[in-house]
Amino acid sequence: MPATLIAPPAATARPAHRDGNVLRWLAAYTSSMVGDSVYYIALSWAAVQAGSPSRAGLVMSVSALPRAVLMLGGGVIADRLGPRRVVIGSDVVRCAAVLAVAALLFLTSPGLWPLAALAFVFGTVDAVFMPAVGALPARVTSRDQLARVQGMRGLAIRFASVVGGPLGGLGVAVGGAAAAFGLAGLLIAVSVPLLVSVRVGELPADDKAGDSPRGTAWSDLVSGLRYIRRHRVLAPLMLAIALGDLGFVGPLNVGLTLLADERGWGASGMGAVLAGFGVGAGAASLLLTVRGRLPHAGQVAAYAILAGSVAIGALAFVPSLVAAVGTALLVGLLAGLSGAMCGALLQTQADAAYLGRVTAVSGLVSLGFAPLSMPLSAAAIGAWGTGPVFVVSAAVCGLGGVVALLVRDLRRAELPK
Repeated sequence: MPATLIAPPAATARPAHRDGNVLRWLAAYTSSMVGDSVYYIALSWAAVQAGSPSRAGLVMSVSALPRAVLMLGGGVIADRLGPRRVVIGSDVVRCAAVLAVAALLFLTSPGLWPLAALAFVFGTVDAVFMPAVGALPARVTSRDQLARVQGMRGLAIRFASVVGGPLGGLGVAVGGAAAAFGLAGLLIAVSVPLLVSVRVGELPADDKAGDSPRGTAWSDLVSGLRYIRRHRVLAPLMLAIALGDLGFVGPLNVGLTLLADERGWGASGMGAVLAGFGVGAGAASLLLTVRGRLPHAGQVAAYAILAGSVAIGALAFVPSLVAAVGTALLVGLLAGLSGAMCGALLQTQADAAYLGRVTAVSGLVSLGFAPLSMPLSAAAIGAWGTGPVFVVSAAVCGLGGVVALLVRDLRRAELPK
């Protein structure tokens, strides 16, 4: 699919949040993310209705394996074919698969196998879609606007998580899983014409230098990994992200559920704590969207990770639900700030020609390795209780901030002006 090309400097005429081209990309991304949220609601509901809870859980986890295994290859595809083309193709495939299952559920009761197949397709496509999504902003705006775009993307993710759940529940209530799948497919479909209308720029000459587009896919993958390993900012940044996510994912997923049960907060209390976290993370994204740039980006990321790790450890010892909500809001604000700054540094420090592969490695760290802490956290809490596990998780998370402070090039990293 040919792309309409413009030179990237043309995007600097106005800030990203006032650029119609960027806003079309943001609308497409938001619609796709809301569709994803509705899809997961529909999939979980259909799986529970078609089988036992354990089998439903298996269906929900089917997409994780292809996503993790194929993510690095997805980064290569995004860089070789161009992120816009890959994102459009991915959304077309996801839309077709979801609508096909919606039609199947409307006509018959097929059981779990079509749902498992859909989850597998989604995970496979996600392995290509996610690196392409990370690489696309560098083609639709200039480098000095990428930090603001990162904040806008964070707001879109928060919006999708808030709106997608109720929309999915409404679809299920009105017409069952088939209607919810149909709604998800339509929302993903909306993104396609919007993406087609987005203008993308050619890579600058300095970004093309050193890449080998005529090589094999394997050589492209190796060159991308070598590029990250030799980069003075990206290599330690990946390690900081890995440690931060490893210490963060367990407590804020499985650990929070067990903590709410232990304290007697119930599902509503846990929901309030999660809402506090979401508000804090959204506020951090809004800050970056409005400001566009924060000085001393490397130091801000490091200190936000360190302070956030302290807040994570404190969450297990707060005396009341109100205090837990306040602490969670602080965790969300600091985690959102550190995540936004790390994402902005990834976007601005990496050459655009490598961004698909850089995003793939970052995604593999967050979605492949970090979730391994969830069963470990659950087992550890069962053995030693919530307090010690939250403290250890906070220490692991804090190590990410220590890495960011100790590595000079990362500590001194700045966002473009």
